[in-house]
Amino acid sequence: MKLTSFTEGKTNMFETSLSKAAAIGMLQEKDINPTQQRIVIAQLLFSQPQHLSADQVLSCVQESGTHVSKATVYNTMSLFAEKGLVREVIVDPTKVFYDSNTSHHHHFYNVDDGKLTDIMDEGLSLEQMPQLPEGTALDGVDIIVRVRGQ
Repeated sequence: MKLTSFTEGKTNMFETSLSKAAAIGMLQEKDINPTQQRIVIAQLLFSQPQHLSADQVLSCVQESGTHVSKATVYNTMSLFAEKGLVREVIVDPTKVFYDSNTSHHHHFYNVDDGKLTDIMDEGLSLEQMPQLPEGTALDGVDIIVRVRGQ
């Protein structure tokens, strides 16, 4: 199956490396009903590590020949995030990416081209956490470093 990838801020074609059976298994492990649309979305997302917005996922899936509505893609991405299949990365109130790499890591966001890339953990250190409000526990720390061209 050919799908369009938006990594590198431009479109290019690639073959999905995740089989339909593997996608179904991945969804079933997380108690997600494997509908045809969810299977195609999973094949796209998990074919390689990448950061895609819901609109980019919609465009890719439609270009693959699968009919899916915008609402279905947004609901599916929200479900995948809720079940831990993808990580939601909110770079600003109007721009959300879905990261197929759910391990703990941080990001660079290029405001010029809209590209989100991983920061290797060894390149970043956080010396001390602020005191947490009473009655709370740390859930995670997400750092987004915004960059632009010179």
